[in-house]
Amino acid sequence: MYQFTEDCRTGIEQIDEEHRTLFELLNEAYSLVTTVYGGDYFDQLKDMIGRLDKYAEQHFEHEEAYMVQICDPELILQRAQHDFFRHKICEFSFTNIDEEDEQRRVLSDLVVFLSKWLYRHILSSDILIGKLPPLEEWMIRENPCEFTDEYRIGIDLIDHEHEQLFSIVDQANRMAKTFDGPIDGDEAARILKQLSGYTKEHFRDEEEYMESIRYEGLEAQKRAHEAFVEKLETIDANELEHESREYFQQLVEFLLGWLINHILQSDKKIPMQELSE
Repeated sequence: MYQFTEDCRTGIEQIDEEHRTLFELLNEAYSLVTTVYGGDYFDQLKDMIGRLDKYAEQHFEHEEAYMVQICDPELILQRAQHDFFRHKICEFSFTNIDEEDEQRRVLSDLVVFLSKWLYRHILSSDILIGKLPPLEEWMIRENPCEFTDEYRIGIDLIDHEHEQLFSIVDQANRMAKTFDGPIDGDEAARILKQLSGYTKEHFRDEEEYMESIRYEGLEAQKRAHEAFVEKLETIDANELEHESREYFQQLVEFLLGWLINHILQSDKKIPMQELSE
């Protein structure tokens, strides 16, 4: 069964309760998949997809309304992720499930999609809701990508790598603000490739350090890292030149916002001292 764990909590009561209900629907689907039964699941599957579609739509409406209310900087990216979810559920609802073998296949695919999407969406996006400084407070700095002392956690290797990540995001930020017209797709691809590669290297080093001190928060950190890397890998840099400069700026703001929040809310908790023998 899939658990709604503490690291999935946003601290916003309504959103957390609705996430918990989505996990319950996921576990309902999982129970059907793992039940040894050779009968017809047509009615149960149709009903489940319908309830999932209806409840997710209600949740997205509440979540987006809350983000509008607090002027959350990730709202546009959240809407895009919600639209992707709607599209996938629509695909499931129109799949032919007359045959019992197809019913089990669709059930299995539904469980895989829901489990991956829920964990990754919550851990890489929803936990940021209400936690990012309003844009007018940190984007009005002369250089919002400057790595200042407030982001230092006191572990030299990790601080150095965080500083490098800020530097790479700064390249993207300067690119977004310096020129008018279309985005240079080749340059955007270069920057995002560099960011993706260095992020993976940093997460590996950070996780190795946490393993070395037997840090109890390691698993939650790993899930957050995996979710962020996956989001980076879904960005098609070659398509950025077809998007507006505003879209690219919003992407940069998300990358910087995630990095800031992850350092302040998670990395700051990593102990500096080695575990004594």
